[in-house]
Amino acid sequence: MRVVLAQPRGFCAGVVRAIEIVERALDRFGAPVYVRHEIVHNRHVVDTLKSKGARFVENLDEIPDGAVTVFSAHGVSQAVIDEASSRQLPVLDATCPLVTKVHIQGKRYVGQGRTLILIGHAGHPEVEGTMGQVGGPTHLVSSEADVQALDIPADCKVAYVTQTTLSIDDTRAIIAALQNKFHDIVGPDTSDICYATQNRQTAVRELCKIVDLVLVVGARNSSNSNRLREIGHESGVPSYLIADASELDVAWLEGKEVIGLTAGASAPERLVLDVIEALRRIDNDLEITEMNGKKENITFRLPPELRT
Repeated sequence: MRVVLAQPRGFCAGVVRAIEIVERALDRFGAPVYVRHEIVHNRHVVDTLKSKGARFVENLDEIPDGAVTVFSAHGVSQAVIDEASSRQLPVLDATCPLVTKVHIQGKRYVGQGRTLILIGHAGHPEVEGTMGQVGGPTHLVSSEADVQALDIPADCKVAYVTQTTLSIDDTRAIIAALQNKFHDIVGPDTSDICYATQNRQTAVRELCKIVDLVLVVGARNSSNSNRLREIGHESGVPSYLIADASELDVAWLEGKEVIGLTAGASAPERLVLDVIEALRRIDNDLEITEMNGKKENITFRLPPELRT
């Protein structure tokens, strides 16, 4: 067999920053450090941080007074920020800067008197955080059918923003439906779409041209990881999402010569290496190559309290 590694794959800059914030907070302030929601959607990352002294909670009332508190990469609503402030919790905000950018855009559109439409998935923590940040009513859509069902007059001034784990390709048809429905509509430039989401999806589409099977390393609750698997399936290539090497099914490999391997933006590279080792145990002559693709060198600054 031959394994072709997607490029890019795995951690994005927002995930790297979020994990580093928790690790530096533990070094600086000592354990425990409390994290509201999973810092990123990956059990292995969460378990590693737990072993170092991080404690993950869903609500601020689970955090003792005075305890160092970290907001996850997905962002939080203004109500959560206000609650933490009222309790005077020392907060480190690990919200991805690209998510924060969406919050700022949404607030600006609402401030202009526009009705805001958010393209995203109901129940996702990033969506809940964005809807609770913009300071006005927000209409959530996830499909063209949702757009048609919007009870908003066609001549109403509207604006849209998107969940960062959706790519240009994911949102193109929905944005077109919005533009057809409303006469006065504005939205962010395509350059504002999350670079990591787009790059990883583009890489999988290219991967599917040369492989017989696609394996995506990522968590079940990771939106971007699930989308990578879907893209493989849509491209006509058998595609599977696995949390780690233990979920690899040998039956998938029957008759397959070229295996494509990638990872969602919250999956560490060590999990990819574990899958390679599992494949090598099946085929001692396993050949590993990496496809050409975009090299990402983006980094995001840490909060001021942790920079030194």
